[in-house]
Amino acid sequence: MLDMKSIRQNPEYFKKLVALRRINLNVDDLLKIDEGYRQLLSLLEQERAIANKYAAERNIETAKQQKPKLAQLELEVTKKAQELKNLSNMIPNTLAEDVPVGKDDTENIEIYKYGDTTPKDFKILSHDELGTKLGILDIEKGTKIAGRGFFYWLNDGLRLKNAVFAFTENLLANRGFEIMGTPLLTNEHALYITGYHPFIMDQEYNVKNWDLTLIGTSEQTIVSYHAGDVLNADRLPLLYTAQTPCFRSESGAAGKANRGIFRVHQFYKQEQIVFCRPEDSEKMHLFCQRNIEDIMKSLEIPFRVVNVCVGDIAAPGYKKYDTEAWFPSQQTYKETHSNSNLSDFQARRANIKIKDNGEKYFAHTISSTAITERAVIALMENNQTREGHIRIPKALQPFMGNQDVIVPHKRNSVHIEDSFDDLRERIQLQKYRSFKEYMK
Repeated sequence: MLDMKSIRQNPEYFKKLVALRRINLNVDDLLKIDEGYRQLLSLLEQERAIANKYAAERNIETAKQQKPKLAQLELEVTKKAQELKNLSNMIPNTLAEDVPVGKDDTENIEIYKYGDTTPKDFKILSHDELGTKLGILDIEKGTKIAGRGFFYWLNDGLRLKNAVFAFTENLLANRGFEIMGTPLLTNEHALYITGYHPFIMDQEYNVKNWDLTLIGTSEQTIVSYHAGDVLNADRLPLLYTAQTPCFRSESGAAGKANRGIFRVHQFYKQEQIVFCRPEDSEKMHLFCQRNIEDIMKSLEIPFRVVNVCVGDIAAPGYKKYDTEAWFPSQQTYKETHSNSNLSDFQARRANIKIKDNGEKYFAHTISSTAITERAVIALMENNQTREGHIRIPKALQPFMGNQDVIVPHKRNSVHIEDSFDDLRERIQLQKYRSFKEYMK
């Protein structure tokens, strides 16, 4: 929610912004309602002053006659304020001057590539084929249990996923991030604060009979953590990271481009969230991008970075970079990370301010992916061997007991002791009325 004063002062700018960002909002209507609200508010204040004057003069009967008029005006002001809020909430964030103009992700601007994408001299399996062959991924059973868009990690597949996230969390902790475990359910206000409401409301899992929604990202719970807070400038920036499952009801169309577990309803993601001074937000945006690239290089995944165009930036975004991993089975780059500078958009909605030498102003926030399971499947494809195994990058080996390769899974040996007499004896020593005695 932007300051209405700035919209009044430059309505033509916001008309162009809304049109460019394809937001269904008539700025003239917004300004008309704003003018009506301010007129009603002024009238209410005048009538209150009159009522207070009568009360001060102990003109009790005349003061009583003012009450119905005041009540009616208060009702009209409340109604108009809600109407204004509903419309003003649809104003998108402004944009950085160097954001490319474009209609969708096909017009994003490539700015950097890393890694070798030369085709291998053997048949490359897709991550789902590879995972099924090695016995580390089961999509069929996930679909059977919960429907399309759900899956099982198994054995070394789960260990690989956990290792990727453990490595990422360790790297971020060493760079100053506070580690959080957040709720997996959130209320509507948190979705409003982060800009998912009213702009993105078609991807949610709402909990029946509860005013709660499963989170689509820990951004929703981490940004809301400081809602209403005044942050001490001397403590900034504040860096937070959380690893959570994320739930999104829209999983995209079926087809080769989204085969396997690239686009699903439930997935794990580690987020980077930053609260900072306005003058530091560009630097912190790049700091999060550096973290992404260092993680991807450590995982030995080729990638590219794109400067995201207007048509591919969600309404709360001010500027955004996407990192796209190379998927050799499709010979293409696909998004694995998004890194957004939200400027003060979220802080205004959440009323998060910075106290700095007696002055208060809104904080800026950065919301950036650190890692997701998409990166894990990109790792699988890029690190597969001629034999159909998966080579584990050196950076991950300490998190997998120094294992260096994933081979077809063999059932683990089961070790069960021969006797449990000691446990039986402990149970038999207890004095209580048993089911057997009850049934006699």
